[in-house]
Amino acid sequence: MHITQDIAYIGVNDHDIDLFEGQYDVSENGMAYNSYVILDESVAVMDTVDRNFTEQWLANLDAALDGRTPDYLVVHHMEPDHSSNIAVFAEKYPEARIVASPNAFKMMENYFGSGFVADRRMPVKEGAVLELGSHTLQFIGAPLVHWPEVMFSYDAKDKALFSADAFGKFGALDVDEDWACEARRYYFGIVGAFGAQVQKALGKVGGLDLDIICPLHGPVLSENLGYYLDLYNTWSSYGVESDGVAICYTSVYGHTKQAVEELARMLVEKGCPKVAVSDLARDDMAEAVEDAFRYGKVVLATTTYNNGIFPFMAQFIETLAEHKFQNRTIGLIEAGTWAPKAAKGMQDRLAACANIAYANTTVTIKGSLDEASRAQLELLADELCGIESDPQLKVDAVTQPTAHVAPDPEPVPGVRVQER
Repeated sequence: MHITQDIAYIGVNDHDIDLFEGQYDVSENGMAYNSYVILDESVAVMDTVDRNFTEQWLANLDAALDGRTPDYLVVHHMEPDHSSNIAVFAEKYPEARIVASPNAFKMMENYFGSGFVADRRMPVKEGAVLELGSHTLQFIGAPLVHWPEVMFSYDAKDKALFSADAFGKFGALDVDEDWACEARRYYFGIVGAFGAQVQKALGKVGGLDLDIICPLHGPVLSENLGYYLDLYNTWSSYGVESDGVAICYTSVYGHTKQAVEELARMLVEKGCPKVAVSDLARDDMAEAVEDAFRYGKVVLATTTYNNGIFPFMAQFIETLAEHKFQNRTIGLIEAGTWAPKAAKGMQDRLAACANIAYANTTVTIKGSLDEASRAQLELLADELCGIESDPQLKVDAVTQPTAHVAPDPEPVPGVRVQER
């Protein structure tokens, strides 16, 4: 498949993989490992693919070469799903030079042995160029996007950016799905901790005349590039992408779940444009992380457990902190029959996150929902929606009548509940 007259796609689709990087669920739509070749006076192959697809990749390369021999292999990123066939390539094409950052060559020795291709190395740093004929590759340092050795390259003739893992997404190329959904989950799961480094990289490419972005995962982007660049700018600056509320919860016997469902109903009725609900024990936690970064307001609801918080909630907050979660408003719902203290436990763990504001109302459920805790839910919903509460609600919220179990609410239109 030709992307331009001189740039061909030689990547592969993987529908056998179930977990990407050993943790991200891709069993439904698979993954793409992208590789490209620039056919000019000199021929440059751009990255390799996962080791499970060596023969298919070599066949794709041979077809694109049409009898020619590569002069260069350009290595933008050393993660094994892109680099595992470097040694195969080097053996098959002994005259080809290997082009990579100095850090990448250090990693090659870790994978392929000391002195690997020592006589064929072409180290490149920020600002270096590689002349291929009518095409000239300009190299752009992009360390920690998302490994320290990463380089981008820019081809001025076709106005193409080879962006390593940046602008990638989950999903094979023969699957039709929304780009932003899986690119967002990919970004926050894999790149999200490195927002400052992504911002620096965006600053470097922002002045380029771009028509095409060629990532190492996902489709080649060639239309409305401002949309993708703007999303990456929002994500990497930890800004709010969408107006709405993400509710992430754990529930042991269903009482916390019931509170979450009632809160979701209230939010929709009060005009909240989007409510995304995730059961952290059952749903894809990576999607819950995605929602927490997507929306400006997040509600965390969990049970007091072993004098702390429920394990899945603890894991979720730790994951958020690891990915530099910040700039959000948090509402808290705690449950506990005799000594509820989950709200404090969640706040203690969120202390590692920057610029977190808390809703004035914390909902406390002692056993099951009652009139007081429902009034607290109403106050919290009003606050999240920017509505002035009825003063009587504040009175009701501190009144503690006998607890009782309410019937389960019906599903609420407008509430997205994970189904994975």
